[in-house]
Amino acid sequence: MKRVAILGSSGSVGRTTLEVIRSHRREFKLESLAVNKNIALLKQQIEEFNPRKVVVVDERARNLLRGKIGKGRVVWAAQEGLERIALDKEADIVVIALSGSAALFPLLAAIKAGKHIALANKESLVMAGAVVMDRLKKSKAKIIPVDSEQSAIFQCLRGEERNEINKLYLTASGGPLYDVPFRRFKYLKEREIMKHPRWRMGRKITVDSATLMNKGLEVIEARWLFDVDVKNIEVLIHREAIIHSMVEFVDGVVLAQLGITDMTLPIQYALGYPRRMTNKQCRLDFLKLKNLSFDKPDTGRFPCLGFAFEAAKIEGSAPCVLNAVNEEAVNAFLDKRISFIAIPKIIEKVMSGHKVTPNPDLNEILQIDSWARQQARALIYNRR
Repeated sequence: MKRVAILGSSGSVGRTTLEVIRSHRREFKLESLAVNKNIALLKQQIEEFNPRKVVVVDERARNLLRGKIGKGRVVWAAQEGLERIALDKEADIVVIALSGSAALFPLLAAIKAGKHIALANKESLVMAGAVVMDRLKKSKAKIIPVDSEQSAIFQCLRGEERNEINKLYLTASGGPLYDVPFRRFKYLKEREIMKHPRWRMGRKITVDSATLMNKGLEVIEARWLFDVDVKNIEVLIHREAIIHSMVEFVDGVVLAQLGITDMTLPIQYALGYPRRMTNKQCRLDFLKLKNLSFDKPDTGRFPCLGFAFEAAKIEGSAPCVLNAVNEEAVNAFLDKRISFIAIPKIIEKVMSGHKVTPNPDLNEILQIDSWARQQARALIYNRR
């Protein structure tokens, strides 16, 4: 039985991970979990899965939790608590389902501890891909991607030689706005932007899907995960979301991974790797498939994807700035401090004013991340 730590158990990926554990109780046991501040859900998860260690990042929420989770359970705090869970010797698998750059240090801690890492966070690789992969090479740790697209590529490459890859195709559903005329973007209500046609996801990633920034971040993530030059990565709009990604090899053969739109599949694969576990629910009925269509993304309407490709080509500190500004802009939109169409404008403005550092170390990355956030916040404040 493998012991599992979940960082981000209150989010969509975290909750689905618990569903997988619930369905495979002979295979997995929940050792620890972490949430930001969703105490109500945390107490339900504790009652059902009885983890021995808990992290609540938000201080106010943590104070509300005191005395309400039973005896004999360790409660850790803040960022330090996340890293302690990632380093914990009693956890075999660490699921990193945190949103945004908050995942970077727990990821580095899990790598240091040589863990089996189920990674459902792309921002950490976007902002510090070179640092993360360098440390991974020096560790016994293994990263198994959880995002459906990266999991698809990972599965297509199983048993294949990496030097025989010609191109990676990342598929994208197009998000909630792909069929919406650009002239309507500035009039859209938040509920329209947050209504994804295929996936149920967290708020930040849903906005990123609407701008296509999510796919741009995946391009940079794939560049590091699979050691492929960005010129050999292509994004295809695939509205049906049946093909989750494809790999073209030097001989012209293309391998694709297909499946229904259910995160249970990549999460289960990441937890069970290298074995495949039984799943009787997620079955694809080919007779019901009417069409598998592909289209080229429109970076005129969705400039964030273009910004990501540009940052990926430049490398150095450019992806770090892209990620930091996007996080600030998306949070400002969700807080109703800026409009939806202001997001790409703020990203473009800060990126154009950044002098790229070619090979930043971790300290430089943190400084650049802080600078980019300050620049973004100033622009957001002025737009108010």
